[in-house]
Amino acid sequence: MRRLSAYITTAVISAIALVLLVIVALDAVGAIIDGVGDVSNEYTFNQVMIYVALTLPARIYEHIPMACLTGCLIGLGSLANNSELVVMRSAGVSVLRIVGLVLRPILVLIVVGALFGEYMVPYTDQYAESRRMLLKSGKSAQESTSGFWNKEGHEFMHFNAVYPGGVLFGVTRYHFDENHFLLESSFSKRATYQGDHWVEEYGSTTHFLGDSTEVSTFVLRDWETDLSPDLLRLVVMPPESLAMRSLYSYSKYLKEQGQDNSRYKLVFWDKAMQPLTIVSLVLIAISFVFGPLRQVTMGYRIFAGVVVGLVFRTSQDLLGPASVVFGFSPFLAVTFPALVCCLIGFVLLRRAA
Repeated sequence: MRRLSAYITTAVISAIALVLLVIVALDAVGAIIDGVGDVSNEYTFNQVMIYVALTLPARIYEHIPMACLTGCLIGLGSLANNSELVVMRSAGVSVLRIVGLVLRPILVLIVVGALFGEYMVPYTDQYAESRRMLLKSGKSAQESTSGFWNKEGHEFMHFNAVYPGGVLFGVTRYHFDENHFLLESSFSKRATYQGDHWVEEYGSTTHFLGDSTEVSTFVLRDWETDLSPDLLRLVVMPPESLAMRSLYSYSKYLKEQGQDNSRYKLVFWDKAMQPLTIVSLVLIAISFVFGPLRQVTMGYRIFAGVVVGLVFRTSQDLLGPASVVFGFSPFLAVTFPALVCCLIGFVLLRRAA
């Protein structure tokens, strides 16, 4: 049985790896084509390639469910075409046992993917986006066509780029009084976080004194603010690029502040339920191989996998925003398509057994 398990694992995992490679490669090529329109003197084609390379972990994580579905159809389909599944069943191996042998490597892949999405994707996405913003932006907020704004009290801030680990580039600050008159503005090339405060580097400050202005420069200057690197990451990055722990804490914070947190809750449940999504799609793939797709060509199996994957993804994409608009549970919006797939898979496997 150990040899049989290794044989099935090799067939399934190799097919999943091949499908994942093809899907991610096509996605990366599309991203490169889209990025060509942003090419400039600073943001060159080589920088586009580096940006796409840095976002590969996120693309891999996003396409794992689809790769598992199509990969299982291809891997098990090749065994079915060679009548190996028939031989296994004739030797006394039940359908349920084969399902367990297929799910064993899938569960390992789920754990690896979860760790990948929780600890690697947030860092690489932030670094890639910050690097791109820095190259595309100008020296100050007026010259920048991108970056991030933040308001704290009577002060408005603009950052050209926010790097992981507490590093800001292109920090522009505007301080107003209670009557909304501009008191001073400053620009610093960089700011680094030093435990409980920021230190600005190489900048200048313009003081507005009635009908005159006064300009001063500095090499280093302490900056006291409630902003922290963790808070900035939550503000500037899209929810899809955040770790589940960050999504949960920020969603809870928004709820306490009386703000809408539905988008963050939706992305949190989408990531938390990805294991169920993968298992449901794998069950669909196995049930198709033992059922309606037992005697068809490999091309037809691939086509069926793509269609099922697109229908599944589209249903989630429709139910997710609907939960935000109509106010029903994001958990239900994420899990309902997966539960339907599980039900269909169980029914087809029961008939095949």
